[in-house]
Amino acid sequence: MAYEKKEQLYEGKAKKVYATQDPNVVIVSYKDDATAFNGLKKGTITGKGAINNRMTNNLMRRLEAKGVPTHLVEELSDRETAVKKVSIVPLEVIIRNLSAGSFAKRYGVEEGIVFDAPTIEFSYKNDDLGDPLINTYHALALKLATAEEIALIKNYAFTVNELLKGFMKEIGIDLVDFKLEFGRTADGQIVLADEISPDTCRLWDEKTHEKLDKDRFRRDLGGAEEAYEEVMRRLTGVE
Repeated sequence: MAYEKKEQLYEGKAKKVYATQDPNVVIVSYKDDATAFNGLKKGTITGKGAINNRMTNNLMRRLEAKGVPTHLVEELSDRETAVKKVSIVPLEVIIRNLSAGSFAKRYGVEEGIVFDAPTIEFSYKNDDLGDPLINTYHALALKLATAEEIALIKNYAFTVNELLKGFMKEIGIDLVDFKLEFGRTADGQIVLADEISPDTCRLWDEKTHEKLDKDRFRRDLGGAEEAYEEVMRRLTGVE
């Protein structure tokens, strides 16, 4: 089916969403805009949109093949993909395999400590409040999701972590931590949504520990474009 791009429904920090002739399908268009610290820092990572689009689709296809339902319908071009229209569950799910970023800062530990088991955090997806950390009880009190949905989301998140860790290990990258978002389809199914990319994952070269992700932009390390390209090159084997 050829999906026609109709009116713009939404524009976020990294993507635009358009309606199609199918009420259950939307088109996501990835931008090169980069933001950090809840939008306080703004910039551009040239080529990021195309890389994030293609990388997300590559990984979601692999996850689908392993039994994780996703919103992916069809990649349309370098920057655009048709996805199932979902209502996003306002819970950002963060899985951590090593200490880094806000975890290290919050608890006063150095970066790079390997955890005995992965940790999970939820934050309330709300820009006005700065996406505060919440627990399951808070999520239930705020009616963000049902107990069954939260259990399912946790289960999917840990499954995604094991699979992604394996995919990255094959290409010499340590999956430090990452953020996931889930959505409800029209018939109420919970599916993996949003994206999986160097914007949403911390990725370190397993030998050099060089950062191959958005921290290069956040921390003014330079070389963000090259880092994104390097991850994509390793993942697809295409120069």
